[in-house]
Amino acid sequence: MAAVSETNVPKTQSALNGHSMVGVLRRVLVCSPRSAGWDRAEGASRWRELGFRRAPDVAKAQAQHEALCRELGAAGAEVVELGAGLSAESRGGLVGDDLTLDAVYAHDASLATDFGLIVMRPGKANRVSEGRSQELFFRRMGIPILGAIAAPGTTEAGDMLWIDAKTLVVGRGYRTNAEGIEQMRALLGPKGVEVIAAPLPHGAGPGECLHLMSLISLLDEKRALVDSAWLAVETVELLQARGYEFIEIDAAERETLACNVLALGGGRLLAIEENRRTNERLRWAGFDVRTLAGSEICINGSGGPTCLTRPLLRE
Repeated sequence: MAAVSETNVPKTQSALNGHSMVGVLRRVLVCSPRSAGWDRAEGASRWRELGFRRAPDVAKAQAQHEALCRELGAAGAEVVELGAGLSAESRGGLVGDDLTLDAVYAHDASLATDFGLIVMRPGKANRVSEGRSQELFFRRMGIPILGAIAAPGTTEAGDMLWIDAKTLVVGRGYRTNAEGIEQMRALLGPKGVEVIAAPLPHGAGPGECLHLMSLISLLDEKRALVDSAWLAVETVELLQARGYEFIEIDAAERETLACNVLALGGGRLLAIEENRRTNERLRWAGFDVRTLAGSEICINGSGGPTCLTRPLLRE
């Protein structure tokens, strides 16, 4: 993977846009297991505390992440790794010891908009430093910052779904609270964006990772992959009222994150190869489904291809 350096990132708004989750992906931020400190013994030893299913196999996770980056590059996206291309001095504070295994799931710590990045304040306490690291990185890259969520607000971008260019649906659950949603409204309302709160189920409780995007992935402008049994009625009705058609996951693949699929644009999707029945349903629906092995980088830590990527530019 060719990393982006300080010298070749455009210092203009063209480095960033948002408001689409299905346009052709042109630039994307990632954080590799190595950058997230998976190879540090102290950090890796916290896997139970952080909700991982087992102690991570770091070499396999790194290999799977590199395969992810190759797929993104092959789809035409410029892949930017957090901290890569910076001098040792300027890299300080970006990928320090305060990052945990969860930092590999780069999607959650920021949200791209047409007006700049919004820095999240994650509801999982160990992840708060990820927002600070991404903000510092983006500022050094010359990417504008629209604002940041402040305590007592909490937000994670895995709870956020652009259903059209002027409407952001935000899941209200254990990771994103009511105060965080109000702060999102304060930032985006003056820009003409409606922020709609969507209730999330209790599920397995606050210790588990349940985002809105655990239950729905947008595939194109009017189709979505869903786990409808877990979606709130009002969310289903909202999407149907906006003209969305649903493709249901195979329920037997719920635990292997079947609903977590990344739209690459142009009918192309990136999915976890272990979810063969759900992926076949998507192919039957006419999508070009590319896959990656996700045993370590995805399933072990409960984060799929969407979680591993922070899209910065789509067309």
